[in-house]
Amino acid sequence: MELRNISSKFTVSPQITVEDVKTIAAQGFRAILCNRPDGEGADQPSFKEIDAAAKAAGIEARYVPVQSGIVKDDDVAAFGEAMEDLQRPILAFCRTGTRSATLWSFHESKKRPMSDILLATKAAGYDMNGVARRIANGGRTPTDTGDAHFQVVIVGAGAGGISVAASLKARKPDLDIAVIDPADIHYYQPGWTMVGGGIFDAQATAKTMGSLIPKGVHWIKSAVAAFEPENNAVVLDGCRVVKYDRLVVCPGLKLDWGKVAGLEETLGRNGVTSNYRYDLAPYTWQLVQEMKTGRSLFTQPPMPIKCAGAPQKALYLSGDTWFRSGVLKDIDIQFMNAGGVLFGVKDYVPALERYIEKYGASLNFFHNLVSIDGPAKKAVFEVVKPDTAPTLIETEFDMIHVCPPQTAPDFIRVSPLADAAGWIDVDQATLRHQSFDNIWSLGDVMNAPNAKTAAAARKQAPTVADNIVADIAGGSAVAQYDGYGSCPLTVERGKIVLAEFGYGGALKPSFPRFLIDGTKPSRAAWFLKETLLPPIYWKAMLRGKEWMARPEKLKVAPK
Repeated sequence: MELRNISSKFTVSPQITVEDVKTIAAQGFRAILCNRPDGEGADQPSFKEIDAAAKAAGIEARYVPVQSGIVKDDDVAAFGEAMEDLQRPILAFCRTGTRSATLWSFHESKKRPMSDILLATKAAGYDMNGVARRIANGGRTPTDTGDAHFQVVIVGAGAGGISVAASLKARKPDLDIAVIDPADIHYYQPGWTMVGGGIFDAQATAKTMGSLIPKGVHWIKSAVAAFEPENNAVVLDGCRVVKYDRLVVCPGLKLDWGKVAGLEETLGRNGVTSNYRYDLAPYTWQLVQEMKTGRSLFTQPPMPIKCAGAPQKALYLSGDTWFRSGVLKDIDIQFMNAGGVLFGVKDYVPALERYIEKYGASLNFFHNLVSIDGPAKKAVFEVVKPDTAPTLIETEFDMIHVCPPQTAPDFIRVSPLADAAGWIDVDQATLRHQSFDNIWSLGDVMNAPNAKTAAAARKQAPTVADNIVADIAGGSAVAQYDGYGSCPLTVERGKIVLAEFGYGGALKPSFPRFLIDGTKPSRAAWFLKETLLPPIYWKAMLRGKEWMARPEKLKVAPK
């Protein structure tokens, strides 16, 4: 007997025997739900035998047979009635458990997000992506074949999505493009560090989405529920279906605040803040201004995260404010990093270490935030040092800046487009999907080993645009992405260490060394970050003007 838990109250199993029923009752199940018709197999006990054994064991059994490969709407209704009548927990079975898992998915579709359903069934060993459209349709058999069709569909209207739409339109103005995104507001997220440091106003980092969608591009204001790559279709919430010739997937990543116990309940109060949220970055600056003494913690979770330098940028700008106001000597700064190094590219570490020393900050490597008690002002970290058993330590704080754990969005992780870790599986040079040759991805959601930054998306968008245009023309890929990413490390007000690097940590400076030496703090780099980059983002990158971002020609290996 193989029990596969889908929820705390519902478990599925392949075919059970009469002898298994006693064990099932002993394990606490109150009911058995048979979804396999009698007579499918010669070695299959009849429902009458299962029912008799259940009664002898003091539990109930119900017969809701479903023909293999055909789950009718009436079957879903009968399953729902049984679920209402039977006591929990319930064990449902069929030949493999698939029909039972499918029925549960359709039944739950009226009250659970599709991503939750797909995650739960996937964890139990059942892939429900093949019936995602029906789950989106509330469990009813969909009758549509597609509500709309576009030459290119782009999922996500963040930095990557709008940039690639604009770059495509610049190359082929007549291209029929749709962007799918439910958000009303588009944010310039690289500016939030500066908001938390009292340099930018939060409102300057936000614009209405409608004002940014390129002219001639259709905006579908909806959330994506699932992908059907074999049908060239995207399923939206409510079971609307959008068909495409080519698909670009760039919805960003998910900030998993809930992964840290107690964090969501205390964010924005009790001294708990984060520059990773628009509404919280101003609170960071408020806390920094108010703090005159005490302990301030700055956390960094395991990789990957967007803008890996952001957690320490918050530390440096806070430390600089306390240094300038003369209170730094009374503040204990602790950097709690789940990783083992200050920064992943060693060329920039010496300059950063000098600022760690200047601000008297303590470096605590292999410390991962796992829970927080805001009212008590206590944080718990799991310490996992190499070749050492994990331990938990509790640390008190007066202020804590949290960088949340980060994953691919749920609807991506459970999709056929994802790799084993949940990220979109692409060729790291062409950014084309490894399995579906009419799909590309860019930005934070794909699995190329580059830094997840807006600067990376700025370079990726023209690469994807060039390769899609070449594909439309019947050719192969023509452009490649070299892994470029940029992290302007704001080490103090007025100076930045401009980290620019590509795959493997190779340095990729954009400027001559006499103008900006990225390995040293620079006022010129600060001017770039504070004054030039915001208008470049709004007026160039998002409008298809590829300033310093022209694609690199694809290098073909010699035969």
